[in-house]
Amino acid sequence: MKKGRLFLILGPSGTGKGTAIQYLKSRFPEAVFPLSCTTRQPRPTEKDGEVYRFLTKGEFDRKIKAGEFLEWAVVHHDNFYGTLKKPILEAINAGKIVIREVDMQGVQSIRKLLPQDQVVAIFIAAPSWESLRHRILKRSKIPDEELVRRESSFKLEMAFSKECDFVVMSEEGNIEEFCTEVGKIIEENAK
Repeated sequence: MKKGRLFLILGPSGTGKGTAIQYLKSRFPEAVFPLSCTTRQPRPTEKDGEVYRFLTKGEFDRKIKAGEFLEWAVVHHDNFYGTLKKPILEAINAGKIVIREVDMQGVQSIRKLLPQDQVVAIFIAAPSWESLRHRILKRSKIPDEELVRRESSFKLEMAFSKECDFVVMSEEGNIEEFCTEVGKIIEENAK
């Protein structure tokens, strides 16, 4: 049986990764979209088991020690995020497309564990920090120190984009075009 492929979606906060994932869920209903585990608090609109499994730090730590994560990282200095190994490996072995949002640490970890021909990294880029900052502030009020942290992350992530298989530009007002482009990449590389 032909093995499936894992498509990793990554990029700076605010570039539209969540929007792309929602689009991909409708375009590829047969694909597997594994949940992320996190120790951060749920936002008011989030429910456990929809996009995230919300865990205590103790629960997360037990899963790390048991080797249950394909990748995990500490993000923004205090919250843990991770991808459980079992659902992804089962889907790939069953020949399915798996689509997962990760950060750059996640890409590096996953590439060490899975064969290169099973992993495709798609980076969602913004044209500039200023355009992304504008988008972020339009979405919600963010403290200045958080903006400084995000700008620093933006620079590191944009430099990392060179290590990804594909880079798709996400410009404000062109959501449909960028989502369609990500979908085409997955369609062409799933074969």
